Amino acid sequence: MASGFFITFEGGEGAGKSTQIERLARRMRAKKYEVLVTREPGGSPGAEAVRHVLLSGAAEPFGPKMEAILFAAARSDHVEQVIRPAVERGTIVLCDRFIDSSRVYQGVTGGLDPDFMEALEAVAINGMVPDMTLIFDIDPAEGLKRATARRGAGGSADRFEKETLAIHQRRREAYLAIAEAEPDRCIVIDASADPETVENVVTAAVFAVLEKRMPAQRKQTAPV
Repeated sequence: MASGFFITFEGGEGAGKSTQIERLARRMRAKKYEVLVTREPGGSPGAEAVRHVLLSGAAEPFGPKMEAILFAAARSDHVEQVIRPAVERGTIVLCDRFIDSSRVYQGVTGGLDPDFMEALEAVAINGMVPDMTLIFDIDPAEGLKRATARRGAGGSADRFEKETLAIHQRRREAYLAIAEAEPDRCIVIDASADPETVENVVTAAVFAVLEKRMPAQRKQTAPV
């Protein structure tokens, strides 16, 4: 195999993606895999410059199409500056959110035209489709409770967390529809369980695929 492996973590607010991505990275490094953890929006200097504009809500008044274009611009920079070079040198890339977030947040609940979203995605990723996507599924009401607890007292919800429960439910349904439509790429993870149980499910699913697809020579010779 001439390249690495690209895994994306997707799901609604408070599903535990950020926790599980770090736990999986530790497990992988313990097995001497070379791993890069990144995120969206952000992940590269150019994309990080756009992150605050998106999550602060500064672009919200201009509508979902503007937000989708900003996400795509950030993603293109992220792909070309970080993700593609890492995969080409044999690294396993773990990314917190990617194309499915745009499909769900701007496409489905933003009401944007599917043809527009498909064209924008094609330009942004330029063929960099994830090898594997983990979709963390949780009841939106529980996810929002977790997100509120994570922020702590005095913390404010970001641009997307603050939306109505009905919108979050539509996002959950949209993620599950993606998983059903693309079963070769997507695995649905029950994120309602405790973090240790979720970690074990994620680890088993990912390592089962990696042991078949990543040759031994792609592992590091020493732990990170």
